[in-house]
Amino acid sequence: MAFEAPFYRWRPHPWHGLDPGPDPPHVVHAFIELTPFDLIKFEVDKVTGYLRADRPQRSSSQPPTLYGFVPQTYCGRRVSELSPRATKGDGDPLDICVLTERPISRAEIIVNARVVGGLQAVDRDEADDKIIAVLVNDNIWSDTKDVTDLPPAIIERMQHYFSTYKMTPDQQSVISIEAIYGVEHALKVVAASLEDYDEDFGR
Repeated sequence: MAFEAPFYRWRPHPWHGLDPGPDPPHVVHAFIELTPFDLIKFEVDKVTGYLRADRPQRSSSQPPTLYGFVPQTYCGRRVSELSPRATKGDGDPLDICVLTERPISRAEIIVNARVVGGLQAVDRDEADDKIIAVLVNDNIWSDTKDVTDLPPAIIERMQHYFSTYKMTPDQQSVISIEAIYGVEHALKVVAASLEDYDEDFGR
């Protein structure tokens, strides 16, 4: 029996086995690990590709958007060079937040997302950028071109969440948000992460 390409007889690894998207760096695939309904921090296991329950959230904050990563990206040297306070990349795929009008309550899905901006997050000394994107063909957000087109409250919510989601009551946050950037810089970050992936893993 013949199958149409691409066909995966076995489940592809979501980081290495899926492609980055239909038109990267502008329109990318986002593999979703977390939804706004999750109170457990889920992360893709780098060996198996399955979703692992990493830790319960310590604070009362909930993820403000769909949250995951762009396949075949890597935060390495090129990504860190775009983040002045970072000395290296965090060694993970590039994180992405995806805005949708309709609530999506399930993870381990793939969405097409158009890049509009990002948060320049630094975790200790590592570049840990959070790309901001909108769901392609969304009824409300699809016309968004740049992060400046979004309501300030949404950006503030994302900024607060990522500034505090690793905090414990007896410690200061290890993450700082150094800047909120628009689509032009965001495209450079995505492109850099694709090049970092090519250098470390090839295609």
